Amino acid sequence: MGRYVARRLLQMIPVFIGSTFLIFAMMFALPGDPVRALMGDQAFDPAVVEAIRHDRGLDLPLWQQYLKYLFELLQGNFGTEIASQRPIADIIAQAFPVTIRLTLFAFTFTVIVGIGLGIVAGLRPESVRDRGLLALTLVLISMPSFVLGYLMQYLFAFKWGITTPTVQDSESFGDLLLPAIVLGSLSLAYVARLTRTSMAENLRADYMRTAVAKGLPRRRIIGVHLMRNSLVPVVTFLGTDIGNLMTGAIVTEGIFNVQGVGDAIYEALFRREGATVVGIASLIVLVYLLASLLVDLLYAVLDPRIRYA
Repeated sequence: MGRYVARRLLQMIPVFIGSTFLIFAMMFALPGDPVRALMGDQAFDPAVVEAIRHDRGLDLPLWQQYLKYLFELLQGNFGTEIASQRPIADIIAQAFPVTIRLTLFAFTFTVIVGIGLGIVAGLRPESVRDRGLLALTLVLISMPSFVLGYLMQYLFAFKWGITTPTVQDSESFGDLLLPAIVLGSLSLAYVARLTRTSMAENLRADYMRTAVAKGLPRRRIIGVHLMRNSLVPVVTFLGTDIGNLMTGAIVTEGIFNVQGVGDAIYEALFRREGATVVGIASLIVLVYLLASLLVDLLYAVLDPRIRYA
């Protein structure tokens, strides 16, 4: 197991470098000059602009800028914003925990409700509740997240007055509950369908008939034999979905005015602060890679037949 983890960690290095380089290159290709945008409409001295660009290393070729960024990133230095002169690490430290909190709430909602609905439908395939689940999840899959977000905001905030239309306190579970439900709804639909399909297939497996023939209690048959084998594909999806939830949070944060990563990226793109966008994206890539590793390790827990050399 230790050798496998070490090998996976080494494999993450080129993936991380390749992903961050692509993001860095896209920011490099954006039109406009962040230093020139800092000057606004006022008169400016071209020599001053060039001096600032040289001091920031913006006049270097793309590959040199990236190597400089990567070297500073390894030292924990994300750089400094040009306009505000604020360290990017401070911006990330303020915005990232908010998005992480929202993502964890959405992930918890997805796991509990999605798997629960999938179990209820999977134990009785082709029943009324099974068809109802398929219809509900089809609606959630077909509806874009921003449409669902505005619909939930209108119903729960403006029409029924149950909650506020925007988040007032990013540390309050109550304020983040509605954005978390909106964020996790699409993932919930996929998790419920995947759980339902996996359980319906495993119900017809030989090992299930053997467990029933041996006279094992129904709770043990479902909770141990059926659930552990049925959750393997679900865990695979959930592991990769963590990164999707974090990127999807950008849209949800904009709808509910959550001061997280989405707001920070929007402000950075508006001011052409590419270093801020790259720094936040680098952390998201790192979270995605670690989640993928954790999923692979969970396979051995769910299925004892899986062993890592």
